[in-house]
Amino acid sequence: MGGRVVDWSGLPKELLEVIGKSLDSGLDVLRSRSVCTSWRFSIPPSQARSPRFPLKFPEPRSALESAPRSRSPVYLCESTLYLVQPVNHFPTSSSSSCNKIKGWLIKVQESNSGKLHLLDPLPNHRYRCSPVTLNTLNLLNFRVVELRKAYVLRLNVATPPRSETERSYAPSYRCNRSIHGVSKVVMFPISAWTDADEYAVFVIFNEGKLAFGKCGDEKWTLVGDRSFEYDDIIVYKGQFYVVDRWGTVFWIECSSLKLVPFSPPLCGLGNQKHLMESRGALYVVDRYLDRERRRMGNNIRRRDFPKTVDFKVYKLDEEGGKWDLLKSLGDRAFVLGTDCCFSVSAQEFVGCKGNCIYFVDPRESHVFSLEDSSIADLVSMDNAYPFCEAPTWLSSANA
Repeated sequence: MGGRVVDWSGLPKELLEVIGKSLDSGLDVLRSRSVCTSWRFSIPPSQARSPRFPLKFPEPRSALESAPRSRSPVYLCESTLYLVQPVNHFPTSSSSSCNKIKGWLIKVQESNSGKLHLLDPLPNHRYRCSPVTLNTLNLLNFRVVELRKAYVLRLNVATPPRSETERSYAPSYRCNRSIHGVSKVVMFPISAWTDADEYAVFVIFNEGKLAFGKCGDEKWTLVGDRSFEYDDIIVYKGQFYVVDRWGTVFWIECSSLKLVPFSPPLCGLGNQKHLMESRGALYVVDRYLDRERRRMGNNIRRRDFPKTVDFKVYKLDEEGGKWDLLKSLGDRAFVLGTDCCFSVSAQEFVGCKGNCIYFVDPRESHVFSLEDSSIADLVSMDNAYPFCEAPTWLSSANA
């Protein structure tokens, strides 16, 4: 029996609006608006949704009572990680259909005009190439999957607007100067249909202080025990979780800003803890440094940064209430970027190796193998690597 042809253009407007509000990804909105005329008029473009990044915030130091009054605001900038695969690389014969199709990890930051700037997913630096436009990326030639969002606080160093029209827009996305002392920024809920003042933003700054803020606040609110040092924070299963230096994970109750213990102390001997979610489970990556971390000024020399010498990976056994030390990650690769931590399947990316941790230290990209505890410089690796260099076909296809 032949399949029945469905006329998607005949769906009622009320149902299309429901479908549109369930789309959080800009790419999903673009694909849906491309179905037909009725879908295009029922689902507004992603540029019409709120919030419009970058969002203005006070300096994180405003949370400290002894800090001087901030003279200038900072800006919350958003970037997106995608898995991009050329369609013409997909197998066409049934005999080769079992082969895993590999792609590249692409990180982009969208400006107010819709231009996408390519970023290095690890150190978060912008590539020196012409910006591309999402609308000019032919989705018939590429399979694009949104993986996650990442956020940073930066100083606004954009050139002043030259006309009244330019002043009506949000600040330009030339936010290249990072905020010294800010180690992590997370935001939730990650939905383009939520008003800017409904987003909850947490930041770790000043060597371990945790603060909460919303768009429009005059100052950040300090959260947690002031004597504690918090290393990392993520959104896990729709909730905020933070880990302190000793490996205790806390759940943050957003209504009261109270920290509720979620796990036993890890008691790992490493110098820095990273939170990681992989396949629905919670992990802590314990980083070992060659010397203790300390407060550093803006003009610190690269050779004075502590260097990574080892990693230990622990998986939380929620039922048993304990941490399990892992000897292998299987085909998974953990990525410790400067603005977010995430895991990927090595089988999906060109040049990516499983059972490895990719990280930046200091300001350079490296890979750590759990198999033999070796550390290699990615620049010296012979194999193509998806986290370091954007494929030439992406920029050339959008020139």
